Formats: sequence, structure tokens, C-alpha cells
Amino acid sequence: MKLTLGFSPCPNDTFIFDALVNKKIDTEGLDFDVVLEDVQTLNEWAIRGKLDITKLSYGVLPLVLDHYRVIGAGGALGKGVGPLLIAKAPWAEGSSAAQKKVAIPGENTTAHLLFSLAYPGWANKKFMVFNGIEDAVINGQVDGGVIIHENRFTYQKKGLVKLAELGEYWEEKTQSPIPLGGIVLKKGLDPAFSKKINGLIRKSLEYAFQHYPELPEFVRSHAQEMDEGVMRQHIDLYVNDYSLTLG
Repeated sequence: MKLTLGFSPCPNDTFIFDALVNKKIDTEGLDFDVVLEDVQTLNEWAIRGKLDITKLSYGVLPLVLDHYRVIGAGGALGKGVGPLLIAKAPWAEGSSAAQKKVAIPGENTTAHLLFSLAYPGWANKKFMVFNGIEDAVINGQVDGGVIIHENRFTYQKKGLVKLAELGEYWEEKTQSPIPLGGIVLKKGLDPAFSKKINGLIRKSLEYAFQHYPELPEFVRSHAQEMDEGVMRQHIDLYVNDYSLTLG
């Protein structure tokens, strides 16, 4: 049986899914038609119910629970892992929302949700693909940007500064880890698949952990930032015990 599976090309996702999609583990008779897309595209597809199994932002989860169920393995949660608000230089105290345009990595992303919780009512936003935000700030297209994924480890090298850690608001208010992204499975599939798929994703990640810090070619070939140190920083931050099980 073949199932459609979508996740991002970022190191945390390719690290988790490498052994599964490249059959380094026994896939128990299942094959996967894999698509790698940026998280906002995956969110939009999830709203439309396009894929059988998909990574998505927890920020979009309430919109898709009528046709997807969350499974426990493969997600990204943690403390101190929230998106960062960055700019060319610190903003003057008292800067108003009306004066600043901020780039956001997709309308349905957890990054947008966390930004909106921390800065309610901010109207001047520009939604764009995550890997173009640093350049948009540098080129003056926007005054600030919310960055995720590898950009968290590269912005300082480009002369940009952090204005805020957007996950801090969530952690202070909820005393819970930040739910960034999770894996969902179509409800129309046999419920037994939920347990089976969850187990396979967990086995895939366990395989990856057993061979770490070796980086599979699958991870290296899809990373936006090609420095292996940055790839490992990315994996170390976003892949943890919560990725094995939500608990």
C-alpha cells in the first residue's frame, strides 16, 4: 500500500523521516509517495485534506481536526525553541505597529500564532516563504521578520539582531513546551494505521539517533544552510524526546 507523506526539507524533518522513506528500516509493507514543501504549503494542503500523512504547524491544527488525527511521533515541541523576531537594528522604544512591517513565514504557521499572541493587533504583516525573510529584512522590504528553522542559527552572521523570542510569551503563560509542528493522519484511513504509522516514524527516528551525529545524505541534500554544524544545531534544538512521543 502506498500513502502520500508530506514534510519540510528542513534538517529536523529529513532527519526524522530519512530511515522511513529510504527504507533503512522495515516499513511493514508500506510505501510512501513523499513530497517536501515549506510549512505554509503543507498547512494549506492540510486544510484541503490533500495528503494522507503530513507535517503541519500546530497553529493550523484546529482547522483540520475534522479530517485528520494527531499521531504521537515525529513532531517538534520544546522549551526555548520559539521563532525569533529579528531586525537590522534594535527598534526605538515606543515604535508603533503602524510604523513597522514584519515578515511572517506563512499565515497559518505556529510562528504567526505566537507572534499574534505576543503582539496582538499588529496589522502590518507580509506573509512569505520562511527562507526569504532574512534577505527581505536586509534589503529593506520589511522592517523586521519572524524567523524559523535554520535561519535561527544564521541571522547574526548576516548582521541582524534579535528583538524577541516569541516562544517566551507562550511558555510564561502556559508553563508548557512550545508546540511548533506535528504529524497528522487522515481519519478516513483504517484506525489501525494510526498505531502502525506512529510506530514506523518512531523507529525511523530511533534509527537516526543511533547513527547520530552522522548526517544522512537525505538531510544534507535538502538543507537550506549547507554548513553541517548548522544542520546539527537545528537537529539538536528541534528533535528531542517529544519527537519520539508527545507524552
